[in-house]
Amino acid sequence: MESLVNKIIDSDFNQFISLLPEINSIRVKHKGNNIKLCSIINAKSGKCPENCAFCAQSKHHHTDIHVFPLLKPVEILDRAKLMEEKGAHRFSIVTSGTAIKSKKDKSSILKSVELITEKTSLKCCASLGIIDDDFFKDLKKAGLNAYHHNLETSESFFSNICSTHDYQDDVDTVKRAKDNGLYVCSCGIFGLGENWEHRIELSNTLKELNVDSIPINFLTPIKGTILESAEFITPLECLKIVALFRVLHQDKDIRICGGREFNLGDLQAFLIPSGANGLMIGNYLTTKGRQVEDDLKMIKEMGLQFSEL
Repeated sequence: MESLVNKIIDSDFNQFISLLPEINSIRVKHKGNNIKLCSIINAKSGKCPENCAFCAQSKHHHTDIHVFPLLKPVEILDRAKLMEEKGAHRFSIVTSGTAIKSKKDKSSILKSVELITEKTSLKCCASLGIIDDDFFKDLKKAGLNAYHHNLETSESFFSNICSTHDYQDDVDTVKRAKDNGLYVCSCGIFGLGENWEHRIELSNTLKELNVDSIPINFLTPIKGTILESAEFITPLECLKIVALFRVLHQDKDIRICGGREFNLGDLQAFLIPSGANGLMIGNYLTTKGRQVEDDLKMIKEMGLQFSEL
């Protein structure tokens, strides 16, 4: 296993292509030919007190994103139904900010979870920041199936990206989600300036936490953020990161989320043989995604199936 990891990291494009049969066989062994599709809604945008260097929603940055308060449950439900029609299996309610604190917002989110659970066949997920056990219990009772909370990067590199909260706060949130019996989705964003040692360190942390799903994001530099001029990652490196996490987390779901269009372009089909068994479809938080129809066409033409099993 260590030998394959080293080969992936050190490979050029032709060498990496020669490794794909071995990497892809790991995906097929554990995940078959099933591709899982998820989607999100930016349910509360902007004014985040955290200073994450990549984030367009941080109040520390000057971006031109649309800022708005928490959407109404019916608005969230309408979006969920639309993405269900387009083929999503999971749907996540995502809010900006360190945490959901007001009773009004908590009540509204619980109602949204109930509606999605009752009115759709979607598995309902949420990404609400750092929350406590009581809210986790309420969310699960309302029908929440999964919780998403990224660590963003490794602990040793985290201070280069964020200084407004401790890395342990994020780790503890993932632990609480697991302790409350939720399917937990956690990883980070690549292309922040981290190196391979940082990436392996993050992988080791996720293994210790025993997360169920590893969502891989690639940085899309956004004007007005600290990393607006970043050029830290290449298409080949993106594919190698996916392969690394498949090899190191063989039985976990590896989902490709934000930044794949910007960073990979026409090479997106290589994400599957590189180890991915899930895609986020539709738009992201503050950036546009690829047309859903194009993703579905790509998956079908590769002879793969859509499944949340």
